[in-house]
Amino acid sequence: MEDWSCYPPIEPSNFDLIIVGTGLPESILAAAASAAGKTVLHLDSSHSYGCHFASLSLQDFTDFLQTHSKTQSPLPEIEPSSGECNVLPLVTRPVYSSLEVNVYSPEIIEKSSKFSLDLAGPRLMFCADSMVDLILQTDINQYMDFKSVESSFICEGDDCNLWSVPDSRSAIFKDKVLSFTEKNQLMRFFKLVQKHYEDKSDEANAKISDEDLESPFAEFMSKKIGMSSKLKSVILYAISMADYEQDSVEQCKNVLKTKEGLDRLILYHASIGRFPNAPGAMIYPMYGQGELPQAFCRRAAVKGCLHVLRMPVVALLVDKDVGSYKGVRLATGQELFSQRLILSPSYVVPSGLVRPPNPLQEGINDMGTADAKQKVIRAICITKASLKSDVANCLVFLPPQSLCPEQQTSIRAFQLSSNVAACPPDLFVVYLSSVCEDVVQGKKLMNLAIDALFTVPVSKDPDENCTEHDSEFTTTKVKPTLLWSILYVQDQTAVEIDTVSSTFMPDGTLLYNNLLEATTKLFQTMYPGEVFLPKATSSDTVVEDVESDL
Repeated sequence: MEDWSCYPPIEPSNFDLIIVGTGLPESILAAAASAAGKTVLHLDSSHSYGCHFASLSLQDFTDFLQTHSKTQSPLPEIEPSSGECNVLPLVTRPVYSSLEVNVYSPEIIEKSSKFSLDLAGPRLMFCADSMVDLILQTDINQYMDFKSVESSFICEGDDCNLWSVPDSRSAIFKDKVLSFTEKNQLMRFFKLVQKHYEDKSDEANAKISDEDLESPFAEFMSKKIGMSSKLKSVILYAISMADYEQDSVEQCKNVLKTKEGLDRLILYHASIGRFPNAPGAMIYPMYGQGELPQAFCRRAAVKGCLHVLRMPVVALLVDKDVGSYKGVRLATGQELFSQRLILSPSYVVPSGLVRPPNPLQEGINDMGTADAKQKVIRAICITKASLKSDVANCLVFLPPQSLCPEQQTSIRAFQLSSNVAACPPDLFVVYLSSVCEDVVQGKKLMNLAIDALFTVPVSKDPDENCTEHDSEFTTTKVKPTLLWSILYVQDQTAVEIDTVSSTFMPDGTLLYNNLLEATTKLFQTMYPGEVFLPKATSSDTVVEDVESDL
């Protein structure tokens, strides 16, 4: 058991805001509150930053999932009272389940420390999206480097061929799958969308009517544009990135409206070539997504935020008479006080905490976060071969019904290589994810996706599982062979806003837009009238010899 007596006390003992957990929402809030002049204490029981948004070594990754797959109380014994406050023990809820690990090559375990695996993968950024704008606005790009995602593919057909996504004029011109008619149709559609947004201020001559903008996007492309099923699938699932099958509006859990679909298409096209060293639409941070929380924490520190790692919060302090929040008790026994508290999503707010009627909670479902009943099924696969020869980092989309008729959700795979420090040289890491409500069905579909993209070894001996078959007449390449894989289910959690607020787990999307929107609204409800992360000035930066790729 840890000897907490050797830890020095934290000073001061009173803050405007205490934040427990260093996940991305918590780290952004720490930076925003500090920039607004609030005194902020940022705590985490872990030895590293990131929490559920961390990038970890292979062994730390599995340990983290196992730890957060069960209810935990950081300290077994809590003294019942403290001065004028009652003490409510703080426990964590299990947010991961159905953990399955397969080790086909023991040498992978030996290289554990050379991996940087994202807990919230797959995830990336469009070059023109709101997260990249915030990174540039706050100057935290000085702490990070980025790599361009080389290509995007759609996996289709019984043999799961990878077909390049025709996402630009040049890509359409080079495409060898589309017919001449389909190429013309797609080119005309892209021009229509571009013209519509260029003339957006002239509502009288709008190229797309308000009625069409409010219609289902799939229906608009079919009935108004006359688009083929193949092209419609490209735009819906590989560019607009819809989660659910869109052709059946009555059964679809989240119908993508035309306006939202076109907005996503414009964002995609605006991202292509935004940065000279990132010719594609998407980028990924070197060393993993866990670099983002760290960068925002460094921004918070510049503004005076105090960060303390390896420091569990074991209890909340509440007023004896009213039952309202007053402060926290640490594992060291020290008691700290604040006006507000933010907890990472794995913590359970004690039932003994009295919460008066709070108008801030109204409209909470409009904060851009996913349905708390929804789950995300995630998997990571490690191989020696790329999904596509000569491609290091790429996206692969498996649209609804591409694996089986029961598949109602899109599955996304994101391959990374050693050039982003995700793994040792000559290896590849592939993240897969999909949203689901039924865990059994979700796992079934994820295993179908793994079988479609990889060869699952029949033997634990890697020498008996070859990736190429040679004969006198032909060489037939087969799918990459798995060396290691993990599959797990991640819960969603609801946002709570009060003097004690809860943040949220990573959602099932590839991008950070929903997360950033929800985090911004949470900050604005906590501190109305305050500016959310204003543009950095020269006094906000720490002088370091760090070069950014943005």
